Amino acid sequence: MKTEISLENGASIFNLSGRLDSHTAPEFERKVQDFLTSPTHHLVFNFNNLDYISSAGLRIILNTAKAYKLSNYQFITCSMQDHVLEVFEISGLDTFITICPTLDESLTTLDTREQDADQEFLST
Repeated sequence: MKTEISLENGASIFNLSGRLDSHTAPEFERKVQDFLTSPTHHLVFNFNNLDYISSAGLRIILNTAKAYKLSNYQFITCSMQDHVLEVFEISGLDTFITICPTLDESLTTLDTREQDADQEFLST
């Protein structure tokens, strides 16, 4: 599996390609770990070029979502191929992880949530 990390609009974006399975999960988990211990940005996993995800990959996604729920930052996934999305739906992860159709929409969702949070803060 190949992982490219970039920063865009205040979000760290992981662009994943290939297979996230029991062979590639440990290396991916090491890359993600720094972002989980002390988040400093929102986090987006772009699955546009991810061909396959196993239960080992789902575990990393679940742990990432849990870590970000405890932070001031948001975690979003995007651009899933239909067969990868189906794995998320069958596992139930789609019920508590935000999944956007595109990377642009995920960045817009982050912007909208930040504006809503700012508005809520100002109105209290």
